[in-house]
Amino acid sequence: MIITRRWLEEFINISQISTDEICKTLNSIGLEVDSLEKQQIASKVVIGKVLSKEKHPDADKLNVCQVDLGYETTQIVCGAANVEAGQIVAVATIGAILGDDFKIKAAKLRGVESNGMICSSTELGLPKLNDGIMILDSSIGEIELGKELKDYPILNDDIIEIGLTPNRGDCLSILGVARELAAFYDLPLMELDKNTNDHELSIGQIFEINSSNIDTFLAYKAIDFSALKLDLVTNIRVSLIGKFKENHHIKNSLFYATHSIGVLLNAYPREDFILKNELSVLDLRKDDKGFDCSYSNANCLSLLCIEQKDFDEKSNDFLLEASYIDPEILSKRVFDTKIKTGDLFYKASRGSNPDINYGVNYFSSFASKMGATIYSGAKEFLEDIEKTTLSISVKSINSIIGQDIEKIEIERILTSLEFEIKESVDDILLIKVPHYRHDIKNIADIAEEVIRMVGIDNIISKPLAIDEVNRVNKTSLDLQKRNKLRYKAIENGFFETLTYVFSSKENLEKYGFKTVKDELELINPIVKELNTYRTTLLLNLIEACSNNFKIGTKSASFFEIGTIFDENRVESKKIAFVHSGASTIEDVSNAGKPKNIDFFSFAKNVLNTIGEFELEPIININNKFIHPYQSANILIDGKIVGFISKLHPSVANDFDLSDTFFAEIDFIAIKNDLIKVSSYSKFQASRKDLSIIAPKSLEFKEIKKVINSLNINLIKQYNLIDIYSDEKLGDFESLTIRFTLQSDEKTLEDDDINRVINSILDALKEKLNITLR
Repeated sequence: MIITRRWLEEFINISQISTDEICKTLNSIGLEVDSLEKQQIASKVVIGKVLSKEKHPDADKLNVCQVDLGYETTQIVCGAANVEAGQIVAVATIGAILGDDFKIKAAKLRGVESNGMICSSTELGLPKLNDGIMILDSSIGEIELGKELKDYPILNDDIIEIGLTPNRGDCLSILGVARELAAFYDLPLMELDKNTNDHELSIGQIFEINSSNIDTFLAYKAIDFSALKLDLVTNIRVSLIGKFKENHHIKNSLFYATHSIGVLLNAYPREDFILKNELSVLDLRKDDKGFDCSYSNANCLSLLCIEQKDFDEKSNDFLLEASYIDPEILSKRVFDTKIKTGDLFYKASRGSNPDINYGVNYFSSFASKMGATIYSGAKEFLEDIEKTTLSISVKSINSIIGQDIEKIEIERILTSLEFEIKESVDDILLIKVPHYRHDIKNIADIAEEVIRMVGIDNIISKPLAIDEVNRVNKTSLDLQKRNKLRYKAIENGFFETLTYVFSSKENLEKYGFKTVKDELELINPIVKELNTYRTTLLLNLIEACSNNFKIGTKSASFFEIGTIFDENRVESKKIAFVHSGASTIEDVSNAGKPKNIDFFSFAKNVLNTIGEFELEPIININNKFIHPYQSANILIDGKIVGFISKLHPSVANDFDLSDTFFAEIDFIAIKNDLIKVSSYSKFQASRKDLSIIAPKSLEFKEIKKVINSLNINLIKQYNLIDIYSDEKLGDFESLTIRFTLQSDEKTLEDDDINRVINSILDALKEKLNITLR
């Protein structure tokens, strides 16, 4: 955001404050100054008047001019195409130094004497206005021939560039910055000059404007621009902000006014309208994408607050338009449609000045000074907007600041910033937020306003005092569990990683993961690749593995504990694991060719990290990451808490990965119980293998249910250790289960062991019709 000292002085009297002090103040109140340039015209550059112009006898592109410098008339040879007799110009006289090694001397050009130089704006260090000389006018002050230009303050300005944060859209104008300085220095803003050149007709006699179901607030004024001509200072300022268009007085005036007061302004030439009953008709309605547009018949004249189409300045009568739209509504709509935007949307989406009546009045007064004539009356499409009201205690504000600020001082600061304050009981302030402060939402924002004006350097530093009591709650227990899981994961070869809570919506949809509902999506994502809330940790972890493989890594093993979101943007915490590639490093034991990790090795590492769990086949696969034949639900206490799987080969191919396995588990479901010591048996344990014949279609979990239902205390452990099948067995297979039997009271004898085995066989026969092999 570019401002100048002299431009600011049109809104606030800062004559008693130095520019350096202003810069220091801007920095202290949160408007960081990026640069300061003191614009100073060189000595011996004076005002002159071109008395006559004659062609150079020996050069087609040179002119011999007689120039009145007030104290003398001198001859100057000038090569500018726009020089004419009668012009008031800037003349660098003999001895003037305009730059490094650029000293004006008496010379002969093609045999003709020249005693000085008629200057362009750039030769004087001013912004570029044209390819010729700069023509002076009374906007710089009283014209006095022979007076040095360095004595005209308005041309020797201080240019300040401010780096604004996105939330301070209210300061994207000279008026906005002036408001901030007025609040800090307790100075009044200058009253708006409302004098205009009035036309004999009214807006209703030449324009008909209709509106239908739009969100944009609009105000219109009809103006005759036929006599409009901008002065030098205005043109210099418009060029300074990078918007100047030579010989485009209407467009330059719109740029100037918008930068001055922050209201979005546009103009439509009357020739662009369809006539109906001698009236030019403008229709305001939504287009097919839901954006507010201005139409004349079927012709779209502008996309309100997003795009202003170019227009021809040959017309005399124009319709001036001032517009405002809620930046949140606009940003959401643009995000949803992904349309191309520009500088106008930049201003509108950060919050332009909502006082569009002020904008119309300011421009009418400004344009009148430049020769325009204003039709009487106006057309408005406005709604009363309730100001945001915050109920905040002084104690809470001071608690955030860390220092006691008197209530009366807080009220003074907020009032100076145009907040409305109403006192309530118990030291509570009812604060109404100005419409143009779109960034004020809560008590933290109010506290920041107070700190800005008090000055962060004036807040006394204090040591941070923490009064901690000995307490255990869910937060502390979750932290303990998180740390235990981290240590266990690292012990089992996983490296912790942290990824963004955002992800690519396109990739989530591509691989079948759910996404957040459209109405709950991010409005302004940080980058295109992170344009939605993540609904799984796995996509980011797989991408991390892929990035590691691209730089030559043979193995990648990661885990992450983090937040994900469901379709309604409800948060939950998960822990996810991924291992891709080799199971071990290259060494002598594997002859430099380590095998890739397999399903059971990966599952064992996960089990060693989170504790015991069971697996069951996944019936309904709900994303494309899951392998249809190497995957399972993870169960804890009989409840599904996550899943484990090999990465589908087609997806692995997308990411250029070899064998990859992953798991994602609900963090809350993982146990964090204390391990209690129990007595152990002093008697010898016995192991007994039991081989049974079971249908291939029978899941092992059914056999486990039967064995567990017996509640035999002597069975300390049992595992499936072998599966065998051949043609003779047909649809059956042989399962070998190894039992570990032990008594706490005696050494088991054969009869005790046989009794247990027979009980198991009887139960399997009765409930599943399973027998010995």
